Amino acid sequence: MQINRYFQAVRDVLDKVQETQNEAMSQTAWLLADTVERGNSIYITGCSHSSIFAQEVFYRAGGFMLMNPIFLPGMTLEVFPPTRTSKIERITGIAEAVLSEAPIRQGDVLIIASIAGRNAVPIELALWAKAHGVKVVALTSMNYSGHVESRHSSGKRLFELADIILDVFCEKGDAALAIEGLPVKTAPTSTVAGITIMHAIISQTIENLIQRGIQPPVFLSGNLDGADEQNKQLLERHRSQIHYR
Repeated sequence: MQINRYFQAVRDVLDKVQETQNEAMSQTAWLLADTVERGNSIYITGCSHSSIFAQEVFYRAGGFMLMNPIFLPGMTLEVFPPTRTSKIERITGIAEAVLSEAPIRQGDVLIIASIAGRNAVPIELALWAKAHGVKVVALTSMNYSGHVESRHSSGKRLFELADIILDVFCEKGDAALAIEGLPVKTAPTSTVAGITIMHAIISQTIENLIQRGIQPPVFLSGNLDGADEQNKQLLERHRSQIHYR
């Protein structure tokens, strides 16, 4: 039964992530806590389906208020036809145009989600960040990215430019199930693994800050009584590190 096979595939990936990525996740959580403590900012971005990671971790119930998304023009799934996003993320020059107009600065952190890590935009995001003193965390798949060539003139893939690599362990092509009668695999795993990684890191970041005597701002669900006023106060209090207001 394919339902059971997919659940098992997800469990296998998450087990592998927990077994092998604990150190990288812990390093990222310390990096994010250090960044917050000294008054810098955290950003997260991605192209096409990888923009889902940025959407998931900002402005959500129970979420850390200091996660700032960078939504790249023409590269979210609100674009129709969606095939356009795949073309745009291969165009050079977009990353510099976006980041040069963003409030991102030296000492900040940029989390770049790109599962294959081969296209121009994520690679140029990383190159710009490193040139401007911004730490780069790559959310990617080493198995996938390690088996494809860069589409950027530098010849680099995202993982080769990152300060920390977070591996989602999806297969090349990001599809886990072979089904008899279907000539290609189906059932991607990168999103569930990547989102699990991000929420785990953010939770650890919050604990790290609390241990330092810093109270982290966390969204209360807007469907709970009193949440709107509490969230408004926290957003105002931390406005110097929140850039999506």
